[in-house]
Amino acid sequence: MRMELKGIHHVSALTGDARKNYDFYTNVLGMRLIKKTVNQDDISVYHLFYGDEVGHPGTELTFFEIPMSAPNYDGNNSISNIALRVADDGVLEYWTQRLDHFGIKHERIKKIAGHKTLAFRDPEGQRLSLVSDEYNLGVEGGMPWDKSVVPVNQGILGLGPIKLTVPNSKPTSDILENLLGFRKVNNDQAEKQGITIYETGKGGHGAQVHLEERTDLSSERLGKGGVHHVAFRAADELELKQWITKLQDARIPNSGFVDRFYFRSLYFREPNGILFEIATDGPGFATDEHIEHLGESLALPPFLETKREQIEQKLKPLHTKRS
Repeated sequence: MRMELKGIHHVSALTGDARKNYDFYTNVLGMRLIKKTVNQDDISVYHLFYGDEVGHPGTELTFFEIPMSAPNYDGNNSISNIALRVADDGVLEYWTQRLDHFGIKHERIKKIAGHKTLAFRDPEGQRLSLVSDEYNLGVEGGMPWDKSVVPVNQGILGLGPIKLTVPNSKPTSDILENLLGFRKVNNDQAEKQGITIYETGKGGHGAQVHLEERTDLSSERLGKGGVHHVAFRAADELELKQWITKLQDARIPNSGFVDRFYFRSLYFREPNGILFEIATDGPGFATDEHIEHLGESLALPPFLETKREQIEQKLKPLHTKRS
């Protein structure tokens, strides 16, 4: 069986305040909260998942809540930007006005790697950008939720290119190309901007990593407003287990098989210390909630359900039920 990663599965970042995070990503960015659960490695804190109408793989932006965490110290050895896809160039004008309306500082619209992009930060300093799909080909975007505060035709379609910033790009590019099977994309504008593009699967924004080499930065210190890891899409458990074998054969330390209930995963760090995950497309987020009510209640996988009372006592209330 030939293994080929299908694209970006999700990106997980840190927040210091789940309530404010929920308010920004749903009421400003118009994303749907598709799962309100807990960090399975620290069940005392929330893990929030945002995405398109049902949280298709490739649309999921997730946040671990770490109360009282220090602000992220931006730097090297990091996932330094999360791009979010929109339909076309004209939609960026809508978003310029919307961000202005909410007092969100942003850069001017400019072309990065040949595509119009609008860079901004969330209230905790998370580095984000909106990228136009007008001339993009490859992995299809998701479908914005029709009950969002943002009109469907202006909505966020999913994750775009994920930017990695490292002091020495060669070891990371070796992992991307020679282990994970990414292809280098020739893009003169990107190279002039100091970016090397790699893509997998059908390619395009939903399957791209932008690699930036910087020798003038110190290492990032992860905190609220920083990114914890990026996950790439494997078709199913069979393929995931083949990736585990491939990592073991390459003698790369990894987590082995991890059951996250909504998907199955493995984790490893590339040579510059950035945490990569490979995650299966399924089973999906409607496994334990009706599609119409995703994210409205605290969802726990079966192996945590017996601890529900203990978990709920420690969590601060986060009201997400929609009228």
